[in-house]
Amino acid sequence: MRISEFWRLMDDEFGAGYSRVLSSSLVLAAVGGRTADQALAAGVSPRSVWLAICELQDVPPERRLGRDISPRRD
Repeated sequence: MRISEFWRLMDDEFGAGYSRVLSSSLVLAAVGGRTADQALAAGVSPRSVWLAICELQDVPPERRLGRDISPRRD
């Protein structure tokens, strides 16, 4: 997972504003007792950070891959 995908999932699940609040303030034991921002800056994989947030915030497994996006029809 790339960092851009991490942010897309965060924004889809929590909204653009709240996802930034969570990433800067929610301490995640699963990634060394750091916030998401700190963990990403330290080189922890975005997938590990995302899954840690999902566990702590009780994101259901069916939403952990993000929302379904319909293909574009040109």
